[in-house]
Amino acid sequence: MALTRAQVRRVDELAVKELRIAGAVLMENAGRNASAVIRERLLGWRAARVVLFCGPGNNGGDGFVIARHLFQAGVEVRVHLCGERRRLAGDAAANHDALDRLLLRCRELTTQDAARAAAAELTERDVVVDALLGTGFSGEVREPMATLIHAIDGSRRAAIVAVDLPSGLDCDSGRPSNATIRADLTVTFVDTKVGFLAPGAAAFTGEVVVRGIGVPPALIERVRAAPTTPSRP
Repeated sequence: MALTRAQVRRVDELAVKELRIAGAVLMENAGRNASAVIRERLLGWRAARVVLFCGPGNNGGDGFVIARHLFQAGVEVRVHLCGERRRLAGDAAANHDALDRLLLRCRELTTQDAARAAAAELTERDVVVDALLGTGFSGEVREPMATLIHAIDGSRRAAIVAVDLPSGLDCDSGRPSNATIRADLTVTFVDTKVGFLAPGAAAFTGEVVVRGIGVPPALIERVRAAPTTPSRP
C-alpha cells in the first residue's frame, strides 16, 4: 500500500525521534541503496558515465551520496548542483562537502543558459540521475530548474533514473507540474507513493523499484495504520 507525503515525513520523523536513527544515516542508506540499483543496470543500458543533477534539499543530498558511492566503485560520474552551494544545509551540505574531499567537482547551475549547456553535454552513453526535487514538492517548478528539467527530458541519454520520485511530479496527486522529469526508472524509498497510482503517472515514473532506508517494517506499518488528519480547505 502506497504512502502519502505526510506519511513519508512521519516515517522519517519517528525514525529520528524514537529509534534515534540520525537523518544522515537515513540519507546514507537511501543513497547507497539507490547507487547499487544504478550499478546493476549500467551494463544493460550500455552506459559509460553517470551524470547527476542535484537540488539544494535532501533529495539533492541523496544524489550526493549516490555520486560518492558510484565514484568509489570506479564509475565515471559528473555532478551538477542546480542552485548555489551556499544554500545547502544540514546533511545535504555535509554530503556535498564529502565530494569535495574526494576531489569530485560539483558544477553549479544558477542560470537557464547554464542549465541548457549542462544538458547539451549529455550523450547516448550517459545515465542521468534526477535528484532535483523530492516528495515535499508541490506547485510549480521555478527557474532555472524548470529549464533544466525540460532540457534533460529532451536530451540524448541512455536512461533517466529518478531518486524517490520524478522531479515535478506531485507525490500525492501524481499530477505533473509545469516541468516534470520523464524517468525510465524510479528508485523510491520505503514504499511507493500514492501519486504513482494516478492515471498517467507511469509515463513519468517508468519502472518503479522500492528500496529501504534502514527503517523497520513495523514502524512503517504503524504510520500506515494511523488515522490521517483531514487537510484544511
